[in-house]
Amino acid sequence: MIEVNHLTKRYGDFKAVDDVNLVAESGKITILLGPNGAGKSTTIKSIANLLKFEGDIRICSYPNDTIEAKRCFGYVSETPILYDNLTVEEHIDFIGSAYQINDYKAKAEKYLELFKLTEKRKKMAKELSKGMTQKLSMLLAFMIEPTALLVDEPMVGLDPASIEDTLKILRGLADQGCAVLISTHIIDIVSDIFDEAYIMNKGHIIKHVKKDDLQDESLKEYFFELTDGE
Repeated sequence: MIEVNHLTKRYGDFKAVDDVNLVAESGKITILLGPNGAGKSTTIKSIANLLKFEGDIRICSYPNDTIEAKRCFGYVSETPILYDNLTVEEHIDFIGSAYQINDYKAKAEKYLELFKLTEKRKKMAKELSKGMTQKLSMLLAFMIEPTALLVDEPMVGLDPASIEDTLKILRGLADQGCAVLISTHIIDIVSDIFDEAYIMNKGHIIKHVKKDDLQDESLKEYFFELTDGE
């Protein structure tokens, strides 16, 4: 579970995020939606402990700045954070050793095949395309088998087939009990797999909606009604 309680982030007198509360429950895919400038990126970076903030954020019941939280947490950033001069295989070895993952090579192998990275295993990160670096970033997050997963704009640079594969993986992780939180502005892609959504605007959560609550209305229609088409 990912729990955000009374999150506030100030830049001088400006509040980029103002008293935000949200929960991504275990076994569910939760979506964070919002127009540009809504505060999504600030919220995501705060959850990942990349920013100082006011409030309380817990991952798997642990404060997000603790080792215990990091052990159960996977993070896929919008811009992959990789080591340019490490190969794909060396990235896998590094994460497998750092997280002390049993049989990590076998766990990574299925994602290498799925993302068509098998033939790229000896390539350095700087030699990969944008789409390939995104796939490698996801592979590294998935192979640790997290119980809480944060994904920021996961489909950037991916081809249609890889998008479908990624959606299936995310749905499968949630069905196995993982708490999946996805930040995205591409509503159509996630509309079929989400369970709950938080709609954010101007630094505030303006609506929390469950998929079953939408009835005949689509998530996109609901979003545009609440944000005045932004």
